[in-house]
Order: sequence, then structure tokens, then C-alpha cells
Amino acid sequence: MSAPRTARTVKKALVIGGGIAGPVMALALRKAGIEAEVFEAYETSAEGIGGTFMIAPNGLGALAVVGLEAEVGRIGQPVGPMVIEDGKGGALAEFAGLPDLPRGRLMRRAELYEVLRRRLRETGVEVRHGKRLVGAEEGADGITAHFADGGSATGDLLIGCDGTGSTVRTLIDPAAPAAQYTGLLGIGGYSAYRLPGRAGRGETVHFANGARAFFGYWGLADGSGTAWFSNIPQPEPLTQEQVREAGMAEWLRRCRELHADDLPARDVLRQADPATMETFPRLEIMPSVPHWYRGRMVLVGDSVHAPSNSSGQGASLAVESAVELARCLRDLPDHTAAFAAYEAMRRPRVEKIAADAARTNSQKASGPVARMLFRVVAPIAMKTFMSPEKMLRPVHGYRIDWERRVVPVGRAGRAA
Repeated sequence: MSAPRTARTVKKALVIGGGIAGPVMALALRKAGIEAEVFEAYETSAEGIGGTFMIAPNGLGALAVVGLEAEVGRIGQPVGPMVIEDGKGGALAEFAGLPDLPRGRLMRRAELYEVLRRRLRETGVEVRHGKRLVGAEEGADGITAHFADGGSATGDLLIGCDGTGSTVRTLIDPAAPAAQYTGLLGIGGYSAYRLPGRAGRGETVHFANGARAFFGYWGLADGSGTAWFSNIPQPEPLTQEQVREAGMAEWLRRCRELHADDLPARDVLRQADPATMETFPRLEIMPSVPHWYRGRMVLVGDSVHAPSNSSGQGASLAVESAVELARCLRDLPDHTAAFAAYEAMRRPRVEKIAADAARTNSQKASGPVARMLFRVVAPIAMKTFMSPEKMLRPVHGYRIDWERRVVPVGRAGRAA
């Protein structure tokens, strides 16, 4: 039986950002007995927008806390063993996952977004579009958010789930660091090429450091083709307009050129359809953010801890943090104490994962000599210090105990 809860002073939260972290934050707050309202800067919803990503076992566990386990389990496809390859079609190592954990799921962002939107409607959480935050004014009893359209809203707290370009982060600390460009441009899409064997049945996911760029691919579960992506070294960041002007046919040509000596990338790209492609011109990470909260404002998800896409943990860590913040606000009546407990609980974990992913990113952007060295040492590393148990357990095995009571941060600066 869980410990009795303390009377709360937080009754309503303003959630800034309607992507993934924001809706999960609102659902977790409702589960904790706190009213939530979501404000999204874009005029329209994001149905059909966004690429493919993975929700890892830890992210699935966090989504299960807010009652989405069954719905999320019906979208996308399960992640099988992850195969690390040499770019020539040969396997260097294979991560089979951990048998006691659920398999992660590959899905389009739009699929998860629709699940979240549907649950928000069912639970009566309102999402207001066209509400770009421009400022916030704190008072003794609450905080008022001001939007570019001249409107405003008042609540007890303001929670920034507004991504790497977070406005809330700059309101908390005008000197806060901005997101950093990784030196990589992301491109992905679909191909009619059918992989042989278990890969063609969607049972495995493959990653390869090619001769000039990183390539990832997996067979679609229905056997109709292959999903793929490439992380292309791009020293100077491009704008979305620059990428769009080049055109998808040109980007596909560049991918084919970069992977001309890589297998099976060369064959996959030969049958790739530019109409299915999406580009991500600025793959970004968040450096360590000194201040996660101030007064009645706090940050969640990519606004405060965006690891590189190499981690496979961006969305999973975001939903974890949303649920954990809701626990803290549920159990600690003083919002400052709740924010402190939340940061103490989350900062060590997310920064460790981000640091590990940054090292992987440096390998993706490395030159041919470093790539060759990686191919030599990878098989040994996978059997020793990079074994699935050592690599995956601390990350994928994380579970949120919703019923466990959160207590204030102790003298050591960690939530007990």
C-alpha cells in the first residue's frame, strides 16, 4: 500500500508544447490529480508529420503508467536484435536485447502523436493551437503565460515541453545554453528493396558505419520493403529552406554517392523512393543545462535533456521525465521541493545517456581511419565492456514505480 499523500497547493499546470512530452506530461498530471492545459505554437496539429523513431523498453514502461501500453503496442513494429555491421554486409556483433524486458517498438512519430491526441480528447485535456509563448509573469499565487496572439493563461505552474528551441528555457535562464548542432544531417525514407532472410521479415535492425556515412535499415514487418536512414557528415548546418530547395531527388543522389561502396546500403538506396523521404537538417543535442527550474517554471524533455539520435532514447527519456515530474508534484506540496526532487532524480540519468550517445555521434562523423579502427575493435568490445547486459540494462531496464512516494531531496542533493 502506498503512503498517504500530502495536501497539494498545485492544482493547475500550463504545459507549453504539444509534441510528445507535452501530452504525456498532461496525462501524467491528470493521473496525479492535477489539471493540465496544453499550448502548442503551431496553428495546426501534427498528424502525418515526422519521421520514424524507436520507443525503447523504458519508454514503453513510462507510457504504460499513463495507460497507453495497449494502444502503443498496436502501432509500429517490434524491435528485434540490433546488428552492428561493417558496411560491407558483414556483422560485427549483435545485441539480442534482454529476455526479461519487452521489445522496443519502431514507429512513425505521427502514429504515437495520434494515440496521444486521442487519449487527451478522451480525458478532456484541451490543446490550444496557435499559442506561441513570448513571456511569463509570476505572482504570489500563480503564473500567467503570454502568447504572441495577445492571449494569456494563468495556472499554478508553467511546464516547458517545447523542445530544443525552448522559450521556457530562456525565461528560466536567459544565459542558458542553446542546442548544439552535431555535425550530422539526417535523411530517411523507404525502399522497395526486400532484404533476404530474417531481416526481410522485419526481425532485425541493422546499423553500419559505411565508408563515408552511417547507415541504418530494417525490413518492414509486412515484407513490402525496407525502411532506411543515413546520418551524413555536414560541417555547416543547413536551414530547412536550403534542404527543401535542393529537393529530395538531389538528397537521394547524394546518399547513393556516399554509400556507393556500402552493402546493402547501395542496393537499398537504388530502389529508394524520394517521395517517401524526409530530411532533418539539424540533428541536435542539448548540453548540460545549469537551471532546470526557477520560481514556478520547470523544463521537461528535449527542452532540457535532448541526447543525440544515436542514443535511441530521446522520446523515451522525455516521457520518463514527464511521469516522474508528475509523481514529484503529486507527493510534495511545495512546487520548489517537487522541482528539486525531480531534477535530482533525473539529471544523473539523462546526462550519462547523453554523454554515451555523444561518443557514438563522434564515430558517425569520423573519418575513414577511425571507421576502420571501429570495425577492428567493435567485435571485442561487444563481448566485454559493451555487452548487452552492461549496455542495455541500466538504460532499458529503468522502471517508474508510480505508487512509491517521493520524498524531498536530502542533504546529498538526491531524492530519497
